[in-house]
Order: sequence, then structure tokens, then C-alpha cells
Amino acid sequence: MSYNEFWNEIYDTSIELNSLLISYWKEYSNFDSWQFWFVLALLIIPLIILYMVVDRSRIFEVLFFGFSVHILWTYVDVMLGSTTLFVHQYFLIPILPFALSISSSVLPVGFMLIYQYCINHEKNFYLYTIIASAIFAFGFASLENFLGLIEFNNGMNMFYVFLIDLGVVFPSYWLTKFVKKIGTGD
Repeated sequence: MSYNEFWNEIYDTSIELNSLLISYWKEYSNFDSWQFWFVLALLIIPLIILYMVVDRSRIFEVLFFGFSVHILWTYVDVMLGSTTLFVHQYFLIPILPFALSISSSVLPVGFMLIYQYCINHEKNFYLYTIIASAIFAFGFASLENFLGLIEFNNGMNMFYVFLIDLGVVFPSYWLTKFVKKIGTGD
């Protein structure tokens, strides 16, 4: 197959996949389904909580940390979804990442609140993150799996989600500390 033939096949397949996803969304994940409203609540409620409790004296630091978690988890989720290892079967709209509410709200806000608590009360961030990651992976992901909102394939499981949480949050923490250090000149 030539270079152009490959790209034409990729374009055609992409158009077909998008059409299939839109049809699926209209049938199973639209405004009429409880799953849509559940996913929407997972996007909105954590953001409202964050707005109400964020430490405004450290707002840029806390939000930078959360943004780092969001970006890294989104990249990981896109990779996991495209390889069908970890699939979110219900989503807000098919043109956005399927785990938008989780990678943009639930996880970043959860970890931002832990980060804020730990820095404000001089607690061990690593310990609290390990506990929160276990709760997110073994509790929340188990609930999502039970409700049929997510599917694990090809050996993917909650333990790997736990490790991925740590693999996302710890570098986000280190990056935040690094940026904070170069910003203050300490």
C-alpha cells in the first residue's frame, strides 16, 4: 500500500468510526439515559466543590497541580481507550475524550484537595495519595465497572488503574514543586 493509500484508508476508517460512535451515543449515551446524567454530574459536582473549598491564597499552585494531573491522565486515558484496555462506555459527547468527567474533574479535583490539605497541614502527600489512589481504583472504578460504565480488557484491571494513578500524580507533584521552586528562586 502506498503512502497516500494508507492515509486514505485511515481517513475513511476514521469517518466510519466517528459515525459509529455518534450512532452509539444517540442510542445508549444520550440525554435520555441515566448514564449521561451520571457522567455529567461527575464533571460538574467536583468542580463546584473545588470552587467552594480551594485555598485562594495558593490557587495557582493548587490549580497547576490539578492541571498537570488532568493533562497526564487524559493522555493516559486516550492511550488506554484507543487500545481498548480501559474503555468508558458512556460519555458526554463522542467528539471529546470519553473519560472527560473523570480525567478533567473527578481525579484532578480529588487529588487537588489532597494536595491542598497536605501542604496546608504539613501531612505526608505520598501516603495520602496512595490511600486516595486505592479508593479511586478499587472503590470508584469498581463501582463504575459494576454499573457498566467502564470495561477492562486484555488483562487491564483496577490494580493497574491504582498504579497509573500513582504514575500520574507523583510526577504532577514533582513538577509542581519544581515550578514552585524556580518561581520563588528557593
